[in-house]
Amino acid sequence: MSAEVGQSAPDFTLPASHGEQVSLSDFRGKNVVLYFYPKDMTPGCTTEACDFRDRYEHFQNLNTVILGVSPDPLDRHEKFIQKHDLPFILLSDEQHEVAKKYDVYKLKKNFGKEYYGIERSTFIIDPEGNIVNEWRKVRVKNHVEEAMQYIEENLT
Repeated sequence: MSAEVGQSAPDFTLPASHGEQVSLSDFRGKNVVLYFYPKDMTPGCTTEACDFRDRYEHFQNLNTVILGVSPDPLDRHEKFIQKHDLPFILLSDEQHEVAKKYDVYKLKKNFGKEYYGIERSTFIIDPEGNIVNEWRKVRVKNHVEEAMQYIEENLT
């Protein structure tokens, strides 16, 4: 099963930053912004997380939950949350199982080296659990605004 617009979002259960296991299906009845990012504490990922933080209340007013997913372990998520006062859940996908379901675990090239890693991506999931929009190879600048605008125009 792959994750594509128009398809049912692949369900999953992952350990969460608040110490519990979280499943995507826990959020039926709400919109979900499911965003995958490479690594806590890096410049682009910090900017993206802080942009979501700064718009968090507005997303809540749109009946929308924000879930961040990276391969980082929970203790690193905790430090990231505390350092930047993040109000939403971060999920730990250390084995890349969910990233593979959503086809965001990709071969990347950086400074001539090839390695597998997370391709920054965001999925909008409607209250019935269907993927209604996606952004792959996300550029951080203005991305959170685009996601919010999409929800405002299509899911409210």
